[in-house]
Amino acid sequence: MRDPAIALLWSGLATSAVGDQLFAVVLSWIAVRLLGPNAGYVAALQAAAGLLTALFAGHWADRVEQRRLMMSADLTRAATLLGLMALWLALGDPPVWGLCACVLVLAAGQAVFRPAMQATLPVLVTNVTRLPATNALLDTTERIARLLGPGLVGIASATVPLVHFVTIDAVSFLVSAGAILGITRLRPAAVAHAIHHATILATLTRGFTTVRRHPVLGYGLATTAIINGTWYATIFLGLPLLITHAGVTGPGGSGLAAYGLVISAYGATNLLGTLVVGSHGIARHPARLIFWGNIVLAIGIAGIGLAGLLVPARLLLPCLMAGAAISAVGGPMQDITVATLRQTALPLPDMAAAVRAFMVLNQVGLLAALLVAPLLFTTIGAASVILLCAAAMLAVGVVGLIRHGERD
Repeated sequence: MRDPAIALLWSGLATSAVGDQLFAVVLSWIAVRLLGPNAGYVAALQAAAGLLTALFAGHWADRVEQRRLMMSADLTRAATLLGLMALWLALGDPPVWGLCACVLVLAAGQAVFRPAMQATLPVLVTNVTRLPATNALLDTTERIARLLGPGLVGIASATVPLVHFVTIDAVSFLVSAGAILGITRLRPAAVAHAIHHATILATLTRGFTTVRRHPVLGYGLATTAIINGTWYATIFLGLPLLITHAGVTGPGGSGLAAYGLVISAYGATNLLGTLVVGSHGIARHPARLIFWGNIVLAIGIAGIGLAGLLVPARLLLPCLMAGAAISAVGGPMQDITVATLRQTALPLPDMAAAVRAFMVLNQVGLLAALLVAPLLFTTIGAASVILLCAAAMLAVGVVGLIRHGERD
């Protein structure tokens, strides 16, 4: 944070991340009110938009300088949100097509913004040993926002109309765009050159080809859909079902409050793990840290599943919180180490394409979870599905350690 450029980038990202969390809560609430059980299709639409953008955006995105691309993504998202706000004020409720259009643009904007930011960091950070700390710092923005956003909605909803949470999110993207403009003026010599590619096929395959040349990153890319899909199925689908079916309640006798406590336990140790991993500099044994992260994640998820099967309802909440807290430590061990390894081991011109390759398979895992998990939950129950997810995560980590643990 002593580096003005990094401080600017962090402040812009932190502002837009909190705005995004405010909007995510409002979007879920309004989507359920307008669509009922079909509100789940909004999440599927969001995942599909992110997947398609990550696949096909490279053909034109790599022709634009990365910081200009980031500002364009922010400004486009801000304009779309302001359009939704205007429709909402004019009609009294946002139209369903307006919500869907907004979700599409926000997901596409994120799929454009994130690879560009990752490609900018190695140029922006003057001391390569600070890359893990910088990745951790920027990673904390989203994690802090997950802790603050829902609480801020609860506090502010008594005085702020729902429509103006959309306005706040739009303003947050304008702040982010302004921060990136400030970085460009502060450090113009650090701007990377735009990259040109002739064919759509080349841009589709370049990221995957680049990552596969690195054994550890190649294995991580091949298994990222498994890790992301099983994590999503556990945290966002399995846990609420487990809590609901067991009749677990939190403060005020609400199942939602119990779920909030479990997510807060996850978020707290997730944030702590991010700060600890980021403070240790370049990992001497990155493969071991990545795959042990998968194993720690699996152990915590297995604890959640076992608690659902074996623990009585009156003791279930603290056990679920403990399992979530343990699993959350594994995320930063993998995420920060993979990001730093990409930035130090891959060619800079291919960085954005490599990040897009990971995003594509992350979205594939998410879509698979949305399509397959509900059937499994109905057939064998939430606790059993969560244990299957833990077994898949554990297999990824153990195989990764056996195959690549000695490559460091």
